[in-house]
Amino acid sequence: MPSGYDTGNTAWMMASTAMVLLMTPGLAFFYGGMVKTKHVLVMLKMSFACLSLVTILWVAVGYSLAFGKDAGGGMIGNLDHAFFRGIGMDSLHGSIPTVIFACFQMSFAIITVALISGSIAGRATMKGWLVFVVA
Repeated sequence: MPSGYDTGNTAWMMASTAMVLLMTPGLAFFYGGMVKTKHVLVMLKMSFACLSLVTILWVAVGYSLAFGKDAGGGMIGNLDHAFFRGIGMDSLHGSIPTVIFACFQMSFAIITVALISGSIAGRATMKGWLVFVVA
């Protein structure tokens, strides 16, 4: 293990990540209870699609753009860490492994997009929703 590694902080971040990830299915059932019967499955699919699609996008480019070194002096990072390239369990962000930090931040990216699905309940198709999530 790296010298600055802290098991307590790492365990807390892993537990926090799990709690935030559990908010997405909870949100799916909450929104499912607020819509007409014919829209319940679409609302559930929208929230669960966020889990898979945002995870793929976060690993592919999201983490690198959000937390990579600034590209050209701007506020958007470069793609040095695309697909978690160069990030392993031996690299640290503070006193926790960078992978766990990235997963914690990813959980908030997932719930943020899933929250938006409530505003379009019964108004959008699944195909349109997936295009919005990618955008």
